[in-house]
Parts: sequence; structure tokens; C-alpha cells
Amino acid sequence: MSTTNYGVVFVNIASLDEANTISKSLIEAKLAACVNIFPVHSIYSWKGELCSENSYNLLIKTDLDKFDILESKLRELHSDEVPEIIALPIVSGSAPYMQWIAEQIKG
Repeated sequence: MSTTNYGVVFVNIASLDEANTISKSLIEAKLAACVNIFPVHSIYSWKGELCSENSYNLLIKTDLDKFDILESKLRELHSDEVPEIIALPIVSGSAPYMQWIAEQIKG
């Protein structure tokens, strides 16, 4: 099975409640096969200010052909003015897992 259309999308979320809400919405809409939620600490510059805060990173497994729809949904649900939404291709993966992804996001 070709894995060229599958990828992971990274998104940082301010709260665990928001991370759970967004994750469930993506699964229900079949825009993601699975979403992992990781606690992270980020240091960044925003509007000239140095920021340092705890947040949650979503690792979203998806079909990158659906990226535009996924991005639109994330921007609709996300509380940040400019949410981090970064996609990376999966260059290789176990065939059974890749098939599972395909089954979860078809529709």
C-alpha cells in the first residue's frame, strides 16, 4: 500500500479541554484516524513579546489530501489567532497500520 497521501499534522492547543474537544471533532468528521495529545512547553515570540507557556500538542494522523478541509476545521475550532498547523508526510509505515488509517478516514 502506498503511504504517499498519509501524514501527521501538528497543532498546539492551550488547554486539555480544547485539545480533547478538537480531537473528538476531527475523529467524528473522519478528518483524522487518530489524535495523540502530548503536554508540551513552548517558548516563542508573539507580537514582540517573549512567551513561555505550557500547552498541548496534537499529533493528528490523516490523509493529506484532506489537509485543506482539516485546516479549515482546525481554524474554526482553535482559540488562537494564528494556530500552528504543520503537516509532514509519512514516508513509510507498517502496512496494517496504514490500512487502518485508510479505513478510519474514508467517507
